[in-house]
Amino acid sequence: MVFGKQRFLFTLAAVMLASVCGIISGYLLARAIAFRVTESQLDQYAGRLVADGEASASELRTVLTFMGNMEAGRRDSCSEMEIRDFRSLIFESEFLVDAGRMQDGSIQCSAALGKLVKSPGQSLPSFRQPDGTAIYTSLTPYQNAEPTVIAMQLGNFYVVFTPFTRMHLEPPPMHYSETVIDALGQSSGRLLGEPLQAGNAILTREGMARLGQTVFATRCSIRFFNCVTAYSSVTEVVQANHDRFNGCVVLCGLAGGLFGLVCSLLYRRNKSIEQQLRRAIRRDKLRMVYQPIIDLASGRVIGSEALVRWTDEQGHAVRPDIFVRMAEQRGFVEELTRLVLRRVVRELGETLRKRPGFRVSINVTAADLDDPAFLPLLDKTLIDAAVSASSVAIEITEGSTASREVAIETIAHLRQRGHSVHIDDFGTGYSSLSYLHELSVDAIKIDQTFTRAIGTESAVVAILPQILSMAAALDLSVIVEGIETPAQASYFAEFTQPILGQGWLFGRPVPAGELMRLLAQDEKKVPLPAEPAESLLCQ
Repeated sequence: MVFGKQRFLFTLAAVMLASVCGIISGYLLARAIAFRVTESQLDQYAGRLVADGEASASELRTVLTFMGNMEAGRRDSCSEMEIRDFRSLIFESEFLVDAGRMQDGSIQCSAALGKLVKSPGQSLPSFRQPDGTAIYTSLTPYQNAEPTVIAMQLGNFYVVFTPFTRMHLEPPPMHYSETVIDALGQSSGRLLGEPLQAGNAILTREGMARLGQTVFATRCSIRFFNCVTAYSSVTEVVQANHDRFNGCVVLCGLAGGLFGLVCSLLYRRNKSIEQQLRRAIRRDKLRMVYQPIIDLASGRVIGSEALVRWTDEQGHAVRPDIFVRMAEQRGFVEELTRLVLRRVVRELGETLRKRPGFRVSINVTAADLDDPAFLPLLDKTLIDAAVSASSVAIEITEGSTASREVAIETIAHLRQRGHSVHIDDFGTGYSSLSYLHELSVDAIKIDQTFTRAIGTESAVVAILPQILSMAAALDLSVIVEGIETPAQASYFAEFTQPILGQGWLFGRPVPAGELMRLLAQDEKKVPLPAEPAESLLCQ
């Protein structure tokens, strides 16, 4: 009888202890999951704001550049014609509030104000960026506007826009603060969002952080001088995940310690996307696809761009801009570049040896340009595969050339070896005529943003002839990205200079085998000259 009572008490104590452990484990697990989910949401939110900011800033700069170009054919500033042009720009934009002329911080005329007889007052810029752009967060007479507006000035022209077109992206309880970064990488002050008391380590550095009772996620633009910090307090995290807390605590309390142990094991087994990518690179699990590059004049396939693709361990396709950027940020993008080189020569080596006029383009990053092992690796890979350097073009983005000395030196070495060097996504960054000449590249690839504007009333279309004229003046070949319609192809085919194109109109990215079949079909239609790529890509 006593033994049975002791066994009952022991069992009861064990059950109670297991239940208590389960409740504690459930609470801790729910808290950890809530923070992890919140961190992920904050990071995604900050990333969306940065992407929106880059898109709007690029269009604003395009508009300002266009306004400057309109000035060339006029003798009088603030003329009725110029003010009408300003109003047309505002009418075509969904976020522009006003546009006009400004000198020494004083507005001279604008689409909304007309030509001013008396200056409304002088304003000082809140921030100045290294490229000469001035940003005003309180420009007279817009300082009391509702909602808040921001002005951007370049030269003698300015535009005013409202930043709150992005507010629909702000799911409560998340908040954000946008910080302007100076040339030294330090905070110059708040541009948008709510006031945030945090140091430079949080406001100007990408990553996750916790300070006191607040969780932070910071993402920085790779094209402009700003960072966005999304944040939420611990109290808001708990309140936002109230149901998750209660459900997990109740279930874990009922299931006891075993349930808590299983949940802990499942949680620890959760694999980060970074580790999955590292494993995929080590195990050669990424795949290559190739998008044809067409000579618009003849319709011949003269090359292709090598593009890397990855499906994670859960079977989800991950966008290249996400995993390539992650590899850059985490410091192992060189391993990804090595994999791409190996796969390209393995899959296209025979084609490149048999077709000396066919060229494959490979994308490299700023880290590759700065890597002393990159050029020797590239040389060895091509020599081992008996592939000529002239058969492999190197594509770099405008952002990759931010380190001027490194970019100029590496590009020179690449061209000495026989590689053609292209500036990718041209028009989305800040390359000037003198800078392009100094870089001494062979070709520019016009970003698909410009291609999509063809046939619309966007001001971006007016810049295309200027870009093509600039390329001709610098003896640069031109490759147009994102051609999806015959009208877009016809637009570029009308120019006298040789222009190459790629896009879904000519073919989507395909595996090497399908590219070989496409080349075979192309050769049956039109014989391929011995060196078309040399003549078109290396004028």
